[in-house]
Amino acid sequence: MMPSEQHESTEPDGRTPQVVPASAGNVDKIRDILFGTQMRDYETRFGRLEETLLKETADLRESSRRRFEQLENFVKKELEAIEARVKMEREERTEGSTQHSRELKEQHETLHRRLRDLDDRGSHVERDLRDQLLQHAKNLTEAMRAHHEDISGHIEKRFQELRHGKTDRAALASLFNEVALRLNDQFQIPGADH
Repeated sequence: MMPSEQHESTEPDGRTPQVVPASAGNVDKIRDILFGTQMRDYETRFGRLEETLLKETADLRESSRRRFEQLENFVKKELEAIEARVKMEREERTEGSTQHSRELKEQHETLHRRLRDLDDRGSHVERDLRDQLLQHAKNLTEAMRAHHEDISGHIEKRFQELRHGKTDRAALASLFNEVALRLNDQFQIPGADH
């Protein structure tokens, strides 16, 4: 039988025979019939997985941005409050030092001492705030890294599941080759005599 000829095949359930063209195009049609739905399903799954990953990444980025803004606003408010307190105390001490000339020296020394203490406390508070900010940033970075690892593990697991669910291409090609040879009556079983 020539490769361009057609071959009639009778269905196993006794339905009317179908004419199947015996050409290389059959392999593509058979592949589409057998695996078209499965491949579309895989494409849909990959699309959904990509959408999920993009959404989670955007959500993580937005959450990080909001947290950094909140932290920055908190630090700004705290520094403004400290500056306001220092300014208020300086003004109070300056006004109090003008009351009596005899107490001027004592007031000046007291004010100088208080200002030095305030500066020391302000420096200490600023150091504490910087340490807290650094710790918050470290914690946020660690949380982001853990979330990223969790997402990466989840994606890797999904890819492994999809990869294990795929049919081996070499075995599939061999199967289609054998089907094509059988359709052309050219298939020979090794070791069998004709």
